[in-house]
Amino acid sequence: MYRGSTAANFTMPGDYRKAAERLFPKDISVKGFKPDLKAVGEFAKTLGIGVEFQRLLALDKNSGELRTFLDHFQNNLDLLIKKTWVDKSDETLKGKLQDDIPSFMAIIGQADFLDAVEKFSVILDGLSYLFFGVQSEKEDFAEYTFRIDAQMGLFWWYGSKLALLSEFSDKKISRDDRVLWAVLLLGLCYLTNF
Repeated sequence: MYRGSTAANFTMPGDYRKAAERLFPKDISVKGFKPDLKAVGEFAKTLGIGVEFQRLLALDKNSGELRTFLDHFQNNLDLLIKKTWVDKSDETLKGKLQDDIPSFMAIIGQADFLDAVEKFSVILDGLSYLFFGVQSEKEDFAEYTFRIDAQMGLFWWYGSKLALLSEFSDKKISRDDRVLWAVLLLGLCYLTNF
C-alpha cells in the first residue's frame, strides 16, 4: 500500500476528509502524536461501523464476547486471504500473511497494541496487494479505492496511515493504551464485516 501522500490532484470527499484529518492530521510529524478517542469514534461512524465499534470498545478486553469477536475477525481475515485469487508468483505472500495471523492475534491477546498496530499495518499492506495487485503500490491508490467505494477507500487510507502511530510515537505511549486499542479496533471491525 502506498505509504506516501496521495496523488497531488486527489481531494478526499468532504465528510470523509474531516473524519480522516481528525484521526490523522496532515502534519503528524510531532513526537508523541496519537489521535483522541472522539476522533476515532467519528472515523468509525464514517466507515459505517460506528455502532459495532462503540459496542466492542466498551467491552472488557478479557470478556468472552470480545474473544468471540476476535475469533470471527481471525476467521474472516483467513478466509479473505484464502479466497483471494493471485498469480502463482504471489502465493508466497499469501502463505506469509496466513502465517502472520496467529502471531498478530497473540500480540492482541497480550494487549501490546503498539506492536499490534505495527503488525496490522504490515498485514494490511500485504492484503491490499492481494486485493489490488501493483495498483496498491501506486501513488494514486487512495483515489483508486475511493472511486470503487468511498468507505472502502477510507479504510485503505486508514491502513496506509497506521505506521505513523509507531513512527511518531515517543514510546511514552503505553503499549496497552486505550486509544491505540481503539485505532486497531477500527480495522478489526471493518475487516470482520468486509
